[in-house]
Amino acid sequence: MNRLFYLFLFVTASVFGTDISNPFIDGNVQYNNGKYEAAITSYESVLAKGQHSAELYFNLGNCYYKLHKVAPAIYNYEKALQLNPTDQEIQTNLNFAQKMTIDNIKIIPKVGFDKLISDFTSCFLYDTWAWIAVVFGFVFFSFFLGYYFSSIAFKKRLFFTGMFVVLLFILISVFSALFENQRKINEKSAIIFSETASLKGEPKASSTETILLHEGTKVYILESIANWKKVQLTDETLGWISDESIKEL
Repeated sequence: MNRLFYLFLFVTASVFGTDISNPFIDGNVQYNNGKYEAAITSYESVLAKGQHSAELYFNLGNCYYKLHKVAPAIYNYEKALQLNPTDQEIQTNLNFAQKMTIDNIKIIPKVGFDKLISDFTSCFLYDTWAWIAVVFGFVFFSFFLGYYFSSIAFKKRLFFTGMFVVLLFILISVFSALFENQRKINEKSAIIFSETASLKGEPKASSTETILLHEGTKVYILESIANWKKVQLTDETLGWISDESIKEL
């Protein structure tokens, strides 16, 4: 919807010569001219108005990447990926930005049935799965009407079988929507914005340092106490980190 709105403004300004000031379009112009700081200002003014989209975060990520600002680049690419998880261009640019980080933390992949479910449901956002379920609901109703009004035995059997097949797809879609929604609630992640951040064994400044992390590293938040967050790294290392060092996605 945002993309169509911005396109409409751009076409209107081009055709009628209207002086329409749109920060998203202005940001694109600034970016193409190599004025990345100015582009960031324009894009972030859109965010300040409460508007956001995968394209907006992606463009912001590109600006910060050009300025070699690792943490903001990764943060915005991750935000874009949250809104459009299947976009390969976002994922590619995120991978490039992650290569700029200092920390080389291994990723322990998930295995087993949980991984299969997670890989399948993460194909779409939870609201997309909900709409898929609604569409299948209309298809189910159509099959029901065909079964109810059909006078031919073969067609009745065909519609009856189709109802159960579509019902199965509805249940899968609903389950996927619920699973993704719950995963979004439970899986809180953040990007380290401080140049360096100590991962502590306990939630206090005097605690022993477990590992020294650097900007751009992604962590998963498990628990909060005062101004401390218990986090887990991709290699399953656990520890506590100060709120001031991270920015939640």
